[in-house]
Amino acid sequence: MRHPPRHPFRRTGHLMRLFKDGAFVDDPWHMLGDDEPLGAGPAILSLKAWLALGDARQGINTPVGVKLDAGEMVDALLPDLDRLSLVALSFPKFGDGRAFSKASLLRGQHGFKGEIRAVGDVLWDQLQLMRRCGFDAFLVENEPTLRALEAGKKPFMDEFYQPGHGAPEQPADGRRPWAWRTAASR
Repeated sequence: MRHPPRHPFRRTGHLMRLFKDGAFVDDPWHMLGDDEPLGAGPAILSLKAWLALGDARQGINTPVGVKLDAGEMVDALLPDLDRLSLVALSFPKFGDGRAFSKASLLRGQHGFKGEIRAVGDVLWDQLQLMRRCGFDAFLVENEPTLRALEAGKKPFMDEFYQPGHGAPEQPADGRRPWAWRTAASR
């Protein structure tokens, strides 16, 4: 019996596609179960599986990422952040925005340079804010979002009044770097 190819975040009956750098791309990463051994290819582990490796985390010679679920804290990754190539942050449902704060902390406060991937309920109207908070990859399964991206609809603006943590941005007003106002000028 043939089994369908394994996708790192595939749910039964749902197609998921990775949107990165303005296009859909093949996903080289594999999500491992908590009892699966770390292999030679790029792998994403749950936080539980990552922490269970203990001192063995020091000797890993393959690209590794960790998926944080909604209730899991970024602080658990900080001692090993320089060893990680990817952090996947979960959006379990439309109204749960904890991953926005986690992405912003990883990029802004902790200087994480690897991929920050949005997984779960990734919706069209949230892509821009996700990117500005530091996400640079989006695992999309929402049908309307997939259709819009496949149709070439542009998900991101190019100019802003304040800087974000996402891709390089241009200030909307070319006369000055960013439109910051002091409290006295309000």
